[in-house]
Amino acid sequence: MKTQDFNFYLPTELIAQYPTEQRTSSRLLYLDSTQSILQDAMFSSLPSYLRAGDVMVFNDTQVIKARLFGKKATGGKVEIMIERILDDHHVLAVIRASHAPKPDSKLILAETIPVTVITREQEFYTLRFEHEKTIAELLECYGQLPLPPYINRPANPMDEARYQTVYAKNTGAVAAPTAGLHFDIDMMNQLKALGVIITYVTLHVGAGTFQPVRVENIADHSMHRETFYIPQDTIDAIQQAKASGGRILAVGTTSLRALEACALQHQGQLIPGFGDTHIFITPGYRLQVVERLLTNFHLPCSTLLMLVSAFAGMENIQRAYQHAVAERYRFFSYGDAMLIERKS
Repeated sequence: MKTQDFNFYLPTELIAQYPTEQRTSSRLLYLDSTQSILQDAMFSSLPSYLRAGDVMVFNDTQVIKARLFGKKATGGKVEIMIERILDDHHVLAVIRASHAPKPDSKLILAETIPVTVITREQEFYTLRFEHEKTIAELLECYGQLPLPPYINRPANPMDEARYQTVYAKNTGAVAAPTAGLHFDIDMMNQLKALGVIITYVTLHVGAGTFQPVRVENIADHSMHRETFYIPQDTIDAIQQAKASGGRILAVGTTSLRALEACALQHQGQLIPGFGDTHIFITPGYRLQVVERLLTNFHLPCSTLLMLVSAFAGMENIQRAYQHAVAERYRFFSYGDAMLIERKS
């Protein structure tokens, strides 16, 4: 398949630059892929699409302050976007600079943190922070929240709360699992009172989620790697629901990728513990775990648009996105949501 098969026209003004005033006050587009039905709704009506015994799987990763600014030893400016913390003193990162730094070169970040460039592989650098404090401590002091590149403004104090889910607890992501941004505590309690089973996985979203597909044929695209963790109680809830007629709803593509990657690695079985994946879900892929997906609207020609096209069918997604543009839905991280029934 061609990357251009996943292109669409998106007016710039539909790219949300700020969140809605209340988390649950965004809009919701419902797509039943089995019957090609579209329905406009508000996110606050989400509980009406669920029933007792359904399982919702949330990603409880927490966004770190992954952006740092500094300079090379030669004086040139650099911007560091951390992709993954490897240990207390090493990271995998993307570097923006007028000239790419070479291995063994030195950087100074935030005017106080000495950094050595260790290696480079494609766009990612391995960096060593030469400081007595851990990287987590340094980022908390000197890092900036890494808003996505399509939000054309610097992060502000409001983003510290709103670009983080209310249930985030495991630090390590450099981008938010944005479908979860629509939920507040009242909504979570309302779902529990309905009898919906709330469960969690952890997948630390990497900056690679924003990397464009640069190849003509999508089969030639190399996916970024992400780490995930699936606890036993989440697997137990999923298995019990499948045995009793409950439905599995992944909140966000990150939750879906964690579950489907685990099943792919273990011949259809969900095994508790940590994993590492570069799963690329495109039309024709056979999904094994998730039956319903809550997600935001994604970038043209992106791997996430390819994923939802695999989930719902390309024609259904193309029609839904045309409808969303015509009805002035808000797109991307701070935008509106979409609830999708998987195409059988």
